[in-house]
Amino acid sequence: MIKIFVADDHPLIREGLRKTLLVEEDFQIVGEAADGFEVMKKIRETEFDILLLDLNMPGKNGLTVIKEIKQILPKASILVLSMYPLQRFAVRALKTGASGYVTKDSPTEELIKAIRTIISRGRYISIELAELLANEFGTTKDVMPHETLSDREFQIMSMITTGKTVKEIAEELCLNISTVNTYHARILEKMNMKSNVELTLYAIENNLIDV
Repeated sequence: MIKIFVADDHPLIREGLRKTLLVEEDFQIVGEAADGFEVMKKIRETEFDILLLDLNMPGKNGLTVIKEIKQILPKASILVLSMYPLQRFAVRALKTGASGYVTKDSPTEELIKAIRTIISRGRYISIELAELLANEFGTTKDVMPHETLSDREFQIMSMITTGKTVKEIAEELCLNISTVNTYHARILEKMNMKSNVELTLYAIENNLIDV
């Protein structure tokens, strides 16, 4: 039996995953969490084979959760299941310690294949993700401005460039508005930009957001 822990802040997503996964006779849902803090609490109390993790949850962001889980459970298998396209977060997630990355618009068959591949081989890399990794590690290139950002800064930059306000970002990430403003200023400084318009144009040109 493959024991699966599901972490996603949307109840409908968790319910859909439960219905989808339990069609497989050897799949078992052993736990659920709706935010990063709940994930960190429950995984210490739950025996699981693989964690399905959304990156965009309240509290601790998904990349931070991956880092912290790998510190206490180095052999934990984590499959990121995200709304974000591969080019936005997949390489960062794998570098952080994820075992694979699947987008939420992927066919059910790919999700099931990813779970089974990780359980049997330790990692799931799709052809598209393999190409991204090859581009990331296989060529010598200048560091892009967005690659200088921390995981949290990159997450907030992504939210800013999709039109979210500081207040909306603060509420979604359970941060103070002043904290988000500090991140915002740091992002502009690191990327040598002066406005959200510049950030957005950069994100569009580098395929960091959907247009």
